[in-house]
Amino acid sequence: MSRRTCLKTVGGAVLASSTAGAAAAASSKSFYQKTAFDPKAAKAAYFKMMERFNYPIPEVLRGDDFWVCDFLQGDFAKLGMGGVFWINQKGTYGTVGGEKYDGKFEDEKFGYLGHEIFLLPGQMLPEHNHVGGPEGYGPKMEHWQVRYGEVQFFGEYKRAGDEIPISEMPVKERPWGWGEDWFRSKFVAKRTAKSGQLYALVDPESWHFQRAGAEGAIVTEFATYHNHVAFSKPGMAFDNSK
Repeated sequence: MSRRTCLKTVGGAVLASSTAGAAAAASSKSFYQKTAFDPKAAKAAYFKMMERFNYPIPEVLRGDDFWVCDFLQGDFAKLGMGGVFWINQKGTYGTVGGEKYDGKFEDEKFGYLGHEIFLLPGQMLPEHNHVGGPEGYGPKMEHWQVRYGEVQFFGEYKRAGDEIPISEMPVKERPWGWGEDWFRSKFVAKRTAKSGQLYALVDPESWHFQRAGAEGAIVTEFATYHNHVAFSKPGMAFDNSK
């Protein structure tokens, strides 16, 4: 595939996503009671998307383990996410299970994670990174597989080989935050559920985020232990508008 064809393909997908995102953004008010974020309304929207995708909805998603977040930005349809940590396991090899292991790794730490990400049409995560936190674990390393829909992955570096520079996208199709002093990502690549192709974060502590296509997306994340996240935009936090 030529560079021009690649740009046209990704650009077209982003345009569809942008159009859907604009429509979704107009309904952001439906996720708020005055200025307070309404998690029930957000979850209901995700459930409708899951049903449309024929995604099996396990009982755990009906409870508090399924979380939603607008990152204090007050525009959930544009910037937000839903998620569930199927597992976020940490420990030392000698202190888990029956605590009988006394091999050479006995005192060493381990950590791994299984996570599902839910994004409405055109919705995106905020730009963020993961550094080693105070518990002594290293930076979180991630792979993502799009299970339903399609996703544009944005990041600081070109590593997979099929990324294009964000600067070459039409201005109106560039992601929210582009051009701001705090924005760090430089490249974009697309992945679809149909292809099954994974995308990876291979540069530790690098800035990255993702945006769903026109149908929304459900993404499975395979990663090391999650213990820290930071956002490039000042004033943003892993919390909801009150």
